[in-house]
Amino acid sequence: MIDIHTHILHGVDDGPRTEEESLQMLKRAVKEGITEIISTSHALKPQFHVDYATVVKKLDNLRELIEHHDIPITLHTGQEVRLNNHIGNLLNDNQLHVLANSKYVLIELPSNIIPSYTNDLMTKLLIAGYTPIIAHPERNRAIAENPSRLEVLIRNGAFAQITAGSLSGHFGRKTQKFSLELIRANYVHTYGSDVHNLTTRPFHFEKGLRYLEKKKELDIVDILLENNRRIIDNQPLILLEPVELKRRGILK
Repeated sequence: MIDIHTHILHGVDDGPRTEEESLQMLKRAVKEGITEIISTSHALKPQFHVDYATVVKKLDNLRELIEHHDIPITLHTGQEVRLNNHIGNLLNDNQLHVLANSKYVLIELPSNIIPSYTNDLMTKLLIAGYTPIIAHPERNRAIAENPSRLEVLIRNGAFAQITAGSLSGHFGRKTQKFSLELIRANYVHTYGSDVHNLTTRPFHFEKGLRYLEKKKELDIVDILLENNRRIIDNQPLILLEPVELKRRGILK
């Protein structure tokens, strides 16, 4: 299985602090059945920006460590890019990482809003040959208040990534319920842990999948994991038709 959203590089953002912590996280990933990881350190976020070269250097060092410690996992470059009008230019100038050298780029919205320029930016990225994947939309307050805002982005060509901890209940029952509603409305296409550490922000990768299985969403589990693989292979993602929303953004 492939985890497309992780913070595993130590000492660069709000992920692990030490090399040893990074190694322990990767060992835990193997226990959860993860065989490949895309490292997605923060970029363009007000609190953190890990530059392009640092990602490459740190990930190369981590590859050497996992080989030395015989940890059976493959690492790929990537970043979680905070929404910014200059993303397209920065990608073209090789100042930001796409996911695993593919056409896909992981975009993080602000926590509470969807800026007015978001749709225009997504369109520009698509025209430039990049496909935006919106990170953890279930944790965006504006989308929680009106899920049709996410539907607009999807219908305009963006994809969405659900977080394992949201499905497992790590972020609370309300977020868990909303995450399942988004999935059942076909508003979610990929799956990632958004792991930061092994205590307050663990993987919950397997636990999130088990929750979906418990809710009889076996086909969705297959689609999410297949789409994760397709990102690595730089292939088109499986896209199911979004279900129309009813009044007040209530999903049925």
